[in-house]
Amino acid sequence: MATKSAIEWTQSTWNPVRGCTRVSEGCRYCYAERIAARFSKKGYAYEGLAKMTKAGPRWENKVRLVEESLELPLSWKKPQLIFVNSMSDLFHEDVPLKFIQKVFSTMRKAKQHHFQILTKRSARLVELNSELQWSDNVWMGVSVENQDYTYRIEDLRKTDANIKFLSLEPLIGELRDLDLTDIDWVIVGGESGPGARPIEEKWVIDIRDQCKDASVPFFFKQWGGQKKKKGDRVLEGKTWDALPLAYNGISV
Repeated sequence: MATKSAIEWTQSTWNPVRGCTRVSEGCRYCYAERIAARFSKKGYAYEGLAKMTKAGPRWENKVRLVEESLELPLSWKKPQLIFVNSMSDLFHEDVPLKFIQKVFSTMRKAKQHHFQILTKRSARLVELNSELQWSDNVWMGVSVENQDYTYRIEDLRKTDANIKFLSLEPLIGELRDLDLTDIDWVIVGGESGPGARPIEEKWVIDIRDQCKDASVPFFFKQWGGQKKKKGDRVLEGKTWDALPLAYNGISV
């Protein structure tokens, strides 16, 4: 059975890799790091991969390849959107190319699904691009949290992914004059959980308007904050749930 997800822009998650390492400011209050630390005791799924410290949850800066999970999506008959490695980064420097190629092989075989991959390691994504066999059901995205990391968008553009998308989450700064050429989808969301940094409405409105001008589907995930609140997904009186144009018939 697929692992049903509470993430608003997907339906299920598949985690053939566990564990991660912080790489940029958007990682400071990582939800995956927090969950992994909770389940890091002996015998638990994230044993040895994260820990709770006086300063909060921390990755142990290593990954675990979950070979037994590699073919799970092949057994999921109902077509769905699947977020790949919601608890890690497939392009982490310690994930071997051969393992990444196995993940891509499963995605090619599981034609009934659409797979969503996100990375902050856009340089490695570009480096390995020619070694990967991209299928049309693979959506490739990069995370961009503020203006300092917009170079990841240019890296994404260099790949052979059929669907290219941006996750502007956690949005912790203004993103001006985005180049949305060849970008098929944009997700925006505020940071959530303990320590969450505030998001400004004008940042979100500006990105939405940039998407409108470029005819790029816009998905607003959440305002975020310490606690979930009513109207958390409402922007200017409505919710914004667009998917890549060719897939707008999918319900999330």
